[in-house]
This record gives sequence, C-alpha cells and structure tokens, in this order.
Amino acid sequence: MSLKLIKKVDGVPEVQRLSKLLKVDFRSLQPGCDYSKKYIQVPAPHYTYTPLNQLRGGTVVNVYGIVKFFKPPYLSKGTDYCSVVTIVDETNVKLTCLLFSGNYEALPIIYKNGDIVRFHRLKIQVYKKETQGITTPGFASLTFEGTLGAPIIPRTSSKYFNFTSEDHKRVEALRVWASNHISPSSALLKLCDVQPMQYFDLTCQLLGKAEVDGASFLLKVWDGTRTPFPSWRVLIQDLVLEGDLSHIHRLQNLTVDILVYDNHVQVARSLKVGSFLRIYSLHTKLQSVNSESQSTLLGLEFHLHGGTSYGRGIRVLPESNFDVDQLKKVLESVDLTANKQLDGICLPEYEDSFPTFSSSGSVSLYEVERCQQLSATILTDHQYLEKTPLCAILKQKAPQQYRIRAKLRSYKPRRLFQSVKLNCPKCHSLQNVPHDSDLDIILQDGATRIPDTKLQSTSLYDSEIWTTKDQGERKVAVHFVKNNGILPLSNNCLILIEGGTLTEICNLSDKFHSVIPVRSGVEDLELLDLSAPFLIQRKIQYYGCKQCSSVRTIQNLNSLVDKTSWIPSSVAEVLGIVPLQYVFVMTFTLDDGTGVLDAFLMDSDKFFQIPASEILVSDDLQKSMDMIMDMFCPSGTKIDAYPWLECFIKSYNVTNGADQQICYQIFDTTVAEDLI
Repeated sequence: MSLKLIKKVDGVPEVQRLSKLLKVDFRSLQPGCDYSKKYIQVPAPHYTYTPLNQLRGGTVVNVYGIVKFFKPPYLSKGTDYCSVVTIVDETNVKLTCLLFSGNYEALPIIYKNGDIVRFHRLKIQVYKKETQGITTPGFASLTFEGTLGAPIIPRTSSKYFNFTSEDHKRVEALRVWASNHISPSSALLKLCDVQPMQYFDLTCQLLGKAEVDGASFLLKVWDGTRTPFPSWRVLIQDLVLEGDLSHIHRLQNLTVDILVYDNHVQVARSLKVGSFLRIYSLHTKLQSVNSESQSTLLGLEFHLHGGTSYGRGIRVLPESNFDVDQLKKVLESVDLTANKQLDGICLPEYEDSFPTFSSSGSVSLYEVERCQQLSATILTDHQYLEKTPLCAILKQKAPQQYRIRAKLRSYKPRRLFQSVKLNCPKCHSLQNVPHDSDLDIILQDGATRIPDTKLQSTSLYDSEIWTTKDQGERKVAVHFVKNNGILPLSNNCLILIEGGTLTEICNLSDKFHSVIPVRSGVEDLELLDLSAPFLIQRKIQYYGCKQCSSVRTIQNLNSLVDKTSWIPSSVAEVLGIVPLQYVFVMTFTLDDGTGVLDAFLMDSDKFFQIPASEILVSDDLQKSMDMIMDMFCPSGTKIDAYPWLECFIKSYNVTNGADQQICYQIFDTTVAEDLI
C-alpha cells in the first residue's frame, strides 16, 4: 500500500482541521507540543476494479471503461442533472450507466466517444434483463483523453482524488486496447466536410448569440473552415445579438447560424461569447428558395433539436482541451482576405435571397422547425392513419380512431405514485392498490386464528410452527411446498404462512421465491380474503378480483409442484383467481394549437416502458417516470417549449344516466426510447 507524508503543524485547531480532512484521529497530539518537524504517514486508499464481464446485480463496484456513447449532463427534474454513459473494456462487454447528481460538474466530464472514465462506488442493478450502473452516495469519477500519446490528465470537479502509478498504467492499457479494437468516431466533423441531411458533432467557437422567439435560440459559431453550401441566415434586425458585431461581420463568410430548441435553450443562454463548444448531434438540412431575380438557391441550415436522442446537447470545452488547442491554431491561421468572396458573389447580396425569420413575424420559427423534429413518443401501429387536428376531432361522433400531434398542457394525478391502480381484465373494474397500513390490519385479522395441527406436513408441504414470545404468544406456521416430494432451495421455494404480520411476510419474501398468506380452513389451508395478496414475490404483491374469482383451496397447487418458477398467472389459474393487473391511470390534457381535449391513459407497461407492478417498489423507476413526465410537461416553461407527442387516440361514448359524453383514450403509443 502506498503512503502519503502529511506535515503536522503547531496547535490544536490545525490538528482538528487535518483530522477532518484526512479522517485520521489526531486527538493524541497535545497542545503546546512542537510537531513542526514531525510527519505522520497516512495510507492512501487501495481500490479494486471489477472487469465489466464480472459485474453482478446488487453490488457496488469500481470500474474503468472506454466511452462508446454518452449524453452530456442535462436537467432531468428540479435540481437533478442526469447523464447516460455506455462504456466498454478489454472484456468487450458494454455497461450503460445512469448517473444523477444535483451538481452539473459532479457528473463525468466527457467530451467525446473514446474518452476513458474511472467510476468509483457505482451500483450495479439488473433491469429488463440488462445490467446497468447507477450512482450511489459517494459516487466519483475521473475522465481521461483516450488518444494514444496525449497527456494523462484527470478531469474532475473534485479537489481531492487518488491517482496512482497503477491507475496511470490502467489508462495507458485501455488506450492501447481501444486503438486496436474500437474504430475512431466519425461523428466529429469540420464545417467544410458537412453534407445536407446529416447528424454530426462540431467543435467550434461561439461568436454571438440571441433569443429568437422564446422557444428557440440562435448561436453564431465558426471553426475556421467554410461550408460546401452557403449558410442559411436568421434575420437579426429585431434580435438583440450579444457579441462583437464588427468581428462577426469580418468573419461572415465563415460563420454559421445554429438554432437550438427546447431543453438546449437554457444551456445556450448561459454560454459566454468567445467560449469553445462541442455541439453533439447537430442536424443539417438543405433549404431551397425560389427567387424572382435569381434561379433557385440552396442554403444549408443547422439545427440542434430538443431532447437528448443520440447524445444531443452542448458542452463547453476548456482552453486546455487538446481539440481546442488544435482549433485555436486553425483559427489563428485563417486568411480572411481569401474568404471575402463566396463563389464570385458578394455575401450580403447573396444572403438577401435566403430564407430568414424574425422574432416579430407571425410564423413562429419554433413551429416551422418543429414539423421536422422527432416526437417524444413513438407509434407502435396504424401508421397509415393521417394526422387529424384536435379541432376536427372535437366535432366528430364516436367511436373513431385518430392519429394526433400535440403537446401535454397538463396531467393528473400530479403525484405519480397515485396513478397506479389495479384493473380487472374481465369486469374492467378499477381499485386502489392497498396501502401497507390497511394490508397490515387484514393480515393481523388472519393472525388471530390458531393454525390447525391437522393441516400440517402434508404430501404438498412440510410445516414448522413457532410461538412468538413478546406478542401474546402468537402462533405462526410456515409450510414449505415440496417439488415432487423434495424441498427445493429457498430461491426456488414457495412457502405458505399462517399468522404472519406484514413485516414478517416481507422479510420472508426476501429470502424465498414466493409467499402466499393463508389460514386454516375446515379441511384445507385456504387463502385470506382477496383484499390481501394471493401471492408475493420479492416486493411485488399480486391481487385477485373479488367479483370475478371463484377461490379454490391450497391443495390445488399440487398441479404445479413440478414447476419451480411459480408464475403468478399459473398460480392464479389453479386457485380459481382472476388476477388484477397493475396499470397506470392518468388524464392527459393535450393541445395542438387548434383545440384542447382530455385523453385517458390506462396502460400496464407499454406507454412508459416501465412495469406498473414495479413502480411502487423501485425508487429508480419512480425517478425515471418523473423524468419522463417532466420532459413532457416541464414546469416553469411556456408551452411552446414543450416537446411534441405523437399519439393514437380513440373516442368512445360514456353514458351517465340520461347524459352521454364522448371520451378519448390513448392507445398503441410508447415513450421514445432515449427518454427512458
């Protein structure tokens, strides 16, 4: 283990400061003693790094990896920032990490694919059969340039970190492996190399910026090269352009106008003129314009669409960055004289025929560009349907099916955990998920019965019974269901519990595959009232419909004893239960500019791609759903800045006494994958 030498200073206050900083007990040092020439040896922490092919769910690890994909940090909800990073190491195994922090700079400082990262205290979890990494308290990261031969300088916002010679060798080894096994990213281009209908990353310097229409923002940038087509211009006469106008005029043949939308507007506002940027997933389009005085002209448009698809975003690069150093050399060597003419046509004259937009115009630039932007939702069927404006839908009779494009003006309930309900697929009744306090009362009622000794240790199960010492000598029986006469291991074992409290049942569900609360009947064990779950697996509780179920006794499980998986639907079937489904039930108020309507959403897992059955027991899934809804309907923002939702809705008639009302329901629609 390596050692650090820390000089001691006179006086108790300094000793206390070092004690706190180094987490070393210096209380043995006495006031008045001269420690100025003495030294204390403090062992540097030793970290073990886990290869990506050896990760296991539920563990907290330290890892190294090469960045294959990343999303720059973006505001997820409230004060939380999020970054998504996919890494790979020499085992050629990929790991996607979902990183959250209230501090933007505390997330990994990644500039491009190929960078090398070191993550400390990363929690590993398995979601949808995929291994993921998530942040934990104490998470820390270092980032390094991945180019062979580049200086190994850690990037981090932390003032204190450990970096040893072993770490240096690890970074070098990853660089060598990456150079032989990972192709360099082709996304990073210069302006002179871009083509229409292309997505690419751009390293540039910001020359000017301006607010356009509240939902879009203008950035004027350059990288010292000229685009193959004349650049499309935004009319700035009505805009307050921040920047050196004379310098921008001198560089007019080399600058491009970039329009950014939605969540990127806030970032764009904060940028300082003169800073160096990397803009990710920038989109080019070729705009044709018919002019009376000239033939058809072509202008190259640059757009940074909303959302975080494909890592879309903006990051400020420090002056010390290797790519910035190379860019500076290019900018300093530019011959402005050679760029005064553009293909023999003076730029001011040429630009007069290009399409321009003004913030005072009647057509919002946001709306014009938005027709080209990808939706925050995806349609899973019926793509043949044409889009219908809401004003037309509101005038038509039901039932009908429509394809719409609208924004989410508001939604209910605002407390998202309240949106989870239990639905019967047979009678279509809806009910609330029982609260733990109500469930505990139901189980306590079942615990008042004394287990019948005649129903213990049958051919189906072996039984154990004990008496509680501090709860009125309550009798608790646990029956271990056998598999062809043999007791399986606990992780495959179904147990039946009589007289157990909610806490006891939850503890047992962590240790055994499945738990069924039961009570002694006249001739057999039977289920409790269906107000209680008929099956518990880990933290998920499965309920049955009281109205539609015809409950059978526990001995009917005999038909499943050779199956160790204990599938909830199979258990329900043999016990005569119609299982209730966990569903999200919400009301979306949709607005497309032509009209407003309320659409009902009832979905188990397709729309959010998050299982409703797991949302109540997973903080991570709740955070993911909060992020999605905050992306759909961001607080403190004008509706113009909201993303578009493309949905299928169907209308239907609802009769309430003599009144008939048309209602609408969302179907065959799902959240875009990059928002999850």
